[in-house]
Amino acid sequence: MSTIIRRDPRAEWIARNRLHPLHAAMQPVQHSWMGPNGVIRKNVHGVGFIGPNGIKRIDRSGAQQGGASKRSAAVEVQLPLHQVPQPAFYISVVPDMVGGRLSSHDRDLLGLAHQLAGSEGAVLAVVFGEHKENAFATAGVDRLLVLDGEEFSGYAPEQRVQGLRAVDNQFSPRHWLLPDSRTGGGELGRRFAAALGERPATRVWQVKGEECIGRAGAGLQDLARPLARLILAAAECAEPVSETRHEALPVELSTSVARSLSRIEDLGAVAVDPGAIPMAEAEFIFSGGNGVKDWALFHQTAAALGATEGASRVAVDDGFMARDRQVGASGTWVTARVYVAVGISGAIQHLQGIGACDKVVAINLDPGCDMIKRADLSVIGDSAAILQALIAAVEAYRNEAKRDAA
Repeated sequence: MSTIIRRDPRAEWIARNRLHPLHAAMQPVQHSWMGPNGVIRKNVHGVGFIGPNGIKRIDRSGAQQGGASKRSAAVEVQLPLHQVPQPAFYISVVPDMVGGRLSSHDRDLLGLAHQLAGSEGAVLAVVFGEHKENAFATAGVDRLLVLDGEEFSGYAPEQRVQGLRAVDNQFSPRHWLLPDSRTGGGELGRRFAAALGERPATRVWQVKGEECIGRAGAGLQDLARPLARLILAAAECAEPVSETRHEALPVELSTSVARSLSRIEDLGAVAVDPGAIPMAEAEFIFSGGNGVKDWALFHQTAAALGATEGASRVAVDDGFMARDRQVGASGTWVTARVYVAVGISGAIQHLQGIGACDKVVAINLDPGCDMIKRADLSVIGDSAAILQALIAAVEAYRNEAKRDAA
């Protein structure tokens, strides 16, 4: 078992936020304090206290084992439950679910839906096909409707519109929310609006009362309009739900979805060279910095993982990577689902450029560098040894998959 202590950024944020309902539960137990007469008082019942006979109090319940991870697990259970037994209305959300999981854009959308629903409405999430997500409850979903079937698999926007129309007929949502993204939500939302005869509010980044504000003029102007029934929202349109957990009760359609005659033939996924993907559109980025000493091994690892290569400004200035591979405020702002930083200390410009990444993995020798503090998962050690072990693990996994397939 690894002895590396994993950080919990959310637990640390709750411990700093005095207004959070779980702030008190995240505070460390006080073992000693100054009394009114200047005498130091001690908690004789505290775990670890050594009494006058030299016996140390030991907690054998296991509650103190695991440190922050145990405390974080307890926090998840203690989150207040938001219930809507009889919803007065519904706010329907159609997340992109790239890779079968909720993205940061999807969570922002659910936060906006929770804002519109208030205390009387319920957030209804409509998901197509199989998914891998198990955190709908903490993301703000009150009702979950999964439209599963072969007709919804792959690229089938016309059939999905038929499914959404069936949902609209049964639940009559007050508002429809879809992500205005290039991963499916933007196109599906516009097709659905045309089918309903609604004028959608696009590129919405803020909702105030009965008015929504969207980007216009190539992103240089704001366009305010009355709150529309169908909203295509941009990223960071609202704060994601973090202080409550929801029921995520499964619901079903009372009628079958009409099967449309598709005019589109899905030829399946096409293999793409990761190096040809623009940095701003890449979902998996393997980035190197000043700490990388073996660049041939770095390129080999990126190829084995199928990741798009990136670099810090120092690596680009030293000539190890092209200028268009530079990540950061002075290079390219990236929105990858997974960003691996190898030998990057974490300058402020670089951290700004990866601010929208979902998961950050840091490989570094310095456990106190800023990139380690930003990362969701940190590996402390020599980058060359870690990359070699990573290549071996990937090859072993692929060989095992081939044997299972055979």
